[in-house]
Amino acid sequence: MWIVLGLNLALVGILVSVGIGAHSLGVLAEGADYLADAAAIGISLLAIWLSGRPPTATRPHGYPKATAWAALINGGWLLLLTMLVSATAIGRLVSGTREVHGLPVLIVSGIAAVVMVIGALILGGDEDDDEDHGGNLNMRAVLLDTAADAAAAAAVAVTGAIILAARGNYWLDPAVALAVSGVIGYHSIRLLRRVITALGSDD
Repeated sequence: MWIVLGLNLALVGILVSVGIGAHSLGVLAEGADYLADAAAIGISLLAIWLSGRPPTATRPHGYPKATAWAALINGGWLLLLTMLVSATAIGRLVSGTREVHGLPVLIVSGIAAVVMVIGALILGGDEDDDEDHGGNLNMRAVLLDTAADAAAAAAVAVTGAIILAARGNYWLDPAVALAVSGVIGYHSIRLLRRVITALGSDD
């Protein structure tokens, strides 16, 4: 996860600056999402450290649900972020979308998609290792978020290509941001339901 944390931090500044310059809500949403991801991964790493600590007098069972709590925080934060992006996208669709520069959107989102696919592959290998030790909801949460980021970046890149080719259709930018937010929100709710079930169990 340290590698994925570094990838997220490296992309945040680039995406935000390009999003502002290109007037793209989709790219700005990517930047905000990656910033949230970096914070979420930091929480996840802390949870993994806590879950590995030995029992103490005050904590005779250690921290067996630390990673589940981290997954709950990550899923909740991601759901909140998608709601904010959705509200902004709807506002732009209603009030009218200003010109969006398609070329920088295509380039930076295409790069982000490739980087996040690499991150998802790295996390997929880590998840397989965790399955050998009983599985890890927290790792699944981070893997889900990274895979969703890759899909979102690819969708924004395609939108940038269409806008560039058509020299118009700027409404596609907030529309794709809204669609991607809906998909990510759906998966976040499913994840939160699994986490809440795990936290409610006695195991």
